[in-house]
Amino acid sequence: MLIKKRPGAPAAQHMLSTLATAVGGTIDRRTFLRRSGLAAGGAALAAVLPAGAVRPAQAASTALATGTVERKRTICTHCSVGCTVEAEVSNGVWIGQEPGNDSPFNLGAHCAKGAAVREHAHGERRLKHPMKLEGGKWKKITWDQAITEVGDRLLKIRETSGPDSVYWLGSAKFSNEQAYLFRKFAALWGTNNVDHQARICHSTTVAGVANVWGYGAMTNSYNDIHNSKLMFLIGGNPAEAHPVAMQHMLRAKEKNNAKFIVCDPRFTRTAARADEYVRFRPGTDVAMVWGILWHILENGWEDKDYLRRRVYGFDEIRAEVAKWTPEEVERVTGVPGAQLRRVAQMMASHKPGTLIWCMGGTQHSNGNNNTRAYCILQLALGNIGVAGGGTNIFRGHDNVQGATDFGVVADSLPGYYGLAEGAWKHWARVWGVDYEWLKGRFADQKMMEATGIPVSRWIDGVLEDKENLEQPDTVKGMVFWGHAPNSQTRLPEMKKAMAKLDTLVVVDPFPTVTAVLHDRTDGVYLLPASTQFETYGSATASNRSVQWREQVMAPMFESLPDHIIMYKFARKFGFADEMVVNVKVNGEEPLIEDITREFNKGMWACGYTGQSPERLKDHMKYQHTFDKTTLRAVGGPLDGEFYGLPWPCWGTPEMRHPGTANLYDPSLPVAQGGSGFRARFGVELNGMNILAEDSWPVGSEIEDGYPEVSMAMLKKLGWDADLTAEERAVIDELGGDAVNWKTDLSGGIQRVAVLHGCAPHGNAKARCVVPNFPDPVPLHREPLYTPRRDLVADYPTYQDKTFWRVPTMYESIQKNDFSKDFPLVLTSGRLVEYEGGGEETRSNPWLAELQQDMFAEINPFDANNAGVRNGGKVWVHGPAGGKVLVKALVTERVGRGVVFMPFHFGGVYQGESLRGKYPEGADPYVLGESCNTAQTYGYDSVTQMQETKATLCRIEAA
Repeated sequence: MLIKKRPGAPAAQHMLSTLATAVGGTIDRRTFLRRSGLAAGGAALAAVLPAGAVRPAQAASTALATGTVERKRTICTHCSVGCTVEAEVSNGVWIGQEPGNDSPFNLGAHCAKGAAVREHAHGERRLKHPMKLEGGKWKKITWDQAITEVGDRLLKIRETSGPDSVYWLGSAKFSNEQAYLFRKFAALWGTNNVDHQARICHSTTVAGVANVWGYGAMTNSYNDIHNSKLMFLIGGNPAEAHPVAMQHMLRAKEKNNAKFIVCDPRFTRTAARADEYVRFRPGTDVAMVWGILWHILENGWEDKDYLRRRVYGFDEIRAEVAKWTPEEVERVTGVPGAQLRRVAQMMASHKPGTLIWCMGGTQHSNGNNNTRAYCILQLALGNIGVAGGGTNIFRGHDNVQGATDFGVVADSLPGYYGLAEGAWKHWARVWGVDYEWLKGRFADQKMMEATGIPVSRWIDGVLEDKENLEQPDTVKGMVFWGHAPNSQTRLPEMKKAMAKLDTLVVVDPFPTVTAVLHDRTDGVYLLPASTQFETYGSATASNRSVQWREQVMAPMFESLPDHIIMYKFARKFGFADEMVVNVKVNGEEPLIEDITREFNKGMWACGYTGQSPERLKDHMKYQHTFDKTTLRAVGGPLDGEFYGLPWPCWGTPEMRHPGTANLYDPSLPVAQGGSGFRARFGVELNGMNILAEDSWPVGSEIEDGYPEVSMAMLKKLGWDADLTAEERAVIDELGGDAVNWKTDLSGGIQRVAVLHGCAPHGNAKARCVVPNFPDPVPLHREPLYTPRRDLVADYPTYQDKTFWRVPTMYESIQKNDFSKDFPLVLTSGRLVEYEGGGEETRSNPWLAELQQDMFAEINPFDANNAGVRNGGKVWVHGPAGGKVLVKALVTERVGRGVVFMPFHFGGVYQGESLRGKYPEGADPYVLGESCNTAQTYGYDSVTQMQETKATLCRIEAA
């Protein structure tokens, strides 16, 4: 534990009372391990118990001794590593668990959160019944009453203010099928005001990476890190945020003596394992990366042939990097030039090397510049499209990758098709609905094709005058579906926005901070969703592998799976028939497998077409046949396939493409998972060729670069003769020569392209310059709330502008000097014990015991100047007026001038406990201030990602 809270004897009594409350009766060691979900490897957590708290087991439990025990294979619902959980079920009751020994991802291991997921499903702190707030009191209601009342209120808003005045906030906790259905649901309602957690964790990754080489996703995998000779980590702390992924990194150190470089403003538990730790000023990622690249170019260490064949626009990067001399880099970042030269030489001499990042690199007002700079550094070294290389981007929630892929975002339909008329017509065909009818569901065609308000800005959708919004009216109804509000910045303003809403709805297994932050007395509804252990379907891990969860147990209490709740609302709103044209409905439950098959028919652009339910179930069944490094099955019924059929998995399921383990790898035939960079941006840019030169996947019949494959291209090459009559008929009906690999519902164009050794998406160069971005070449720009006023003139932020429907401030904030009254940089991050907004993990007694206090890490120099003692209470004030009361952890983990706080806490607001505002018995065991109460305004210039890693604060002893 980070802070010792009390002497040993009282702690033991507290733990025992907690255990007794949670599981009943006395506790022996076996019962503790089984009921905490720690049956295998549980000693690690048991070790935190005081002496005498666990006694030796006397006998196996009665349930195991007398009942038939089934083993259900599911996936952990926390981070995106995708760990398998082997659940033990007796008479429908989940009685124990083990980590999946056959899983290529977790290799028989669990972190603390994964080891305790059984309690997430069985937890007593769950929301048990539909409830509404009436006269300031929570009142139990039926599901029928909830659907009727909520439905009537939202329909009234739609009638008086238009469909865009209801915001449908989705979840990275959905399965792929539920995410897909939710995006379809929002479209049938008639709005693009739909989003989920990726907006505030990795939207700058998706935008940045996709605009460099085609797809906005992790290129390689956790397992492929085994092949790395060097690991460069920036803005991540996997030892706490992704502990099971950390074992793959440690394997590279053991296997290859791989060098490990960690760049972070904070000396983390991950940094403690580094060969080289680089502490830099928060918000200066681009400057530091260009500082490293300066040394690489100065010494000629770049891969010149790779850049010639596979990269466009690098000369413009050279020109920008030339400005970043060691002296200037040290002035801006604080990192000595000698250290960055050492880092550069290490990276150049240890290849292949992988570059890893997480939210430390994304949550900035110029986050898209950061992610593109990371990519360009890897391109310069020739590290993309090779085993052991790539950009391994660690995602947060268990299905944040899948929810993004399936379009739970304000700027796209499923599969990254965007919102243009052609995209809507494509999905109307897949859904089996009339395009004109669908268009009529929206305020007008303009709104149908306009990006919605991102979740980071829903507050402003409520509080701004409607004349300032690029939509007909303000947001009046807010549906929080599986989303924790305390993970967002500007909580004081969020509190005001919640009060102003007509209707506020929470759909979640736990009553999140949404239920208690506001001071409303009515108009709030809590609807209990089931956990993913009480339903089934697929989820996509960070490496793009798709895994199939089995249902472990029936829904607890009165909870319902998300897709059933969606169907109930669709019936109320009158579009249930249109939502399930291709889907069988059993009672009120749309059949999950049918939803999978429907998205298989439409997700051609990113290759979610080959993963049928049957194939995915087989991958779970035969996990043991997959190599733990390559992820390729070795023998057995799935020989040659990559685990989880990572997308793109080309063509139809019948084509049996093996999936793509490493993106953009031309050393493999396309039919075996190889490809070049995606030709997403045409064939020329500024009069220059942007297709690959002297580079193509092995076995390609086109030995050069080539554009995206279309029917017209097949005809020119004479390959159209390879289409079947059925495929040709579908293509002709869709438009003949104009049909391409993304819109051909037959899959014939993809099949024929792969037959001739070509990637359907073409073979292009990665691009270092993005002409349509605010900064075509990534630039360093000072954070809006910067302590370095001397740098603002040299590296100013952007001009204010309106985009994503809302006015957005940049220079009007940065022109003010807040640093005089708020001299310390405030940053935030994760803990190993908790996840996301923390409501579910802080409601888990096994995890709650491990970290009971919200805290701020403060350097001894700053603490002493403020009269703050370790373990004492401290006020952390933000420049926008928010403040939090937390414990002080005085430590040199953070440098002088930096304060760190975790973002998993809630239920305390500016010193006041909100415990009494939760429904009875549904308050988490641990409450704490939300660090985002003190966080400030600031949004990425492309994606509206919130800036949480580089704002300012002031500390005062309480």
